Amino acid sequence: MVSHVFHDYSSFENATTVAGVFQNFNKLPNLSLAEKIWGSIYYYIGNDLFATGCIFFFVHEVVYFGRSLPWFIIDRIPFFNKYKIQDTKLPSSQEQWECFKSVFIHHFVLEAFPIWFFHPLCQYIGISYEIPFPTYKTMALQLAVFFVLEDTWHYWFHRALHYGVFYKYIHKQHHRYAAPFGLAAEYAHPVEVFLLGLGTVGIPIVWCYFTRDLHLFTICVWITLRLFQAIDSHSGYEFPWSLHNFLPFWAGADHHDLHHHYFVGGYASSFRWWDYLLDTEAGPEAKAHREARMKLKAEAAQKKSI
Repeated sequence: MVSHVFHDYSSFENATTVAGVFQNFNKLPNLSLAEKIWGSIYYYIGNDLFATGCIFFFVHEVVYFGRSLPWFIIDRIPFFNKYKIQDTKLPSSQEQWECFKSVFIHHFVLEAFPIWFFHPLCQYIGISYEIPFPTYKTMALQLAVFFVLEDTWHYWFHRALHYGVFYKYIHKQHHRYAAPFGLAAEYAHPVEVFLLGLGTVGIPIVWCYFTRDLHLFTICVWITLRLFQAIDSHSGYEFPWSLHNFLPFWAGADHHDLHHHYFVGGYASSFRWWDYLLDTEAGPEAKAHREARMKLKAEAAQKKSI
């Protein structure tokens, strides 16, 4: 079975090894290293459905646990304690291990199976996986749109999960750790994983359904960036070089740590504007500002009634 990742294999020599396949792609002009590797994976596996599943599962596992590892190490180096937001609540090895086991099992039991249906869905709605990739400009625009739309999705569904039975039976699991750490980013009830994960995966699908313009590689980059954001926001650390110090609208760990500490407010994922506009920022400082505004509003109303 010949992969449809490339349109012309007439110049290829017979190859039975990964290195041999890569050499064939390496001879093609005007392809980047990433495109050559991408094409080699699909061609070598020889089954596009299986190749897509392998790539997506591999990317998710390597990025998630690979990005969590530095935070696990930092938690055990006393030098970094001064940057810990809740500096008296360092996660124990037992907590980290239990969290790791839960997330790892969820990845294989709940998330691995749907991945194998992703390739047929891509074919049906027109998500491309062929090389060459789209331009950097195209990918950057799409990634920006995905970040904004996912943040909106996350804010409203996350906020809804804090109400009544939704919190008690679903979202409470994620709040087991009042002082979050990197591995806990996807420590959640299966229903929550589905609902909030739908924002990450579903938004690109809907985008392609209407635009017919999206590549699987762009989705891989998007998932990588989204995982980095989720894990970093759960890290529990605030550094002078943290991104929100340069982009004030970026949420970051300080924003989400307050959410875990106080259990309410700070519902957005990547940005601060929804919580700012709807007055749902978390923490004592935000609470004091709200109370001051309510007091001024009440005083103004009382003066008007006199």
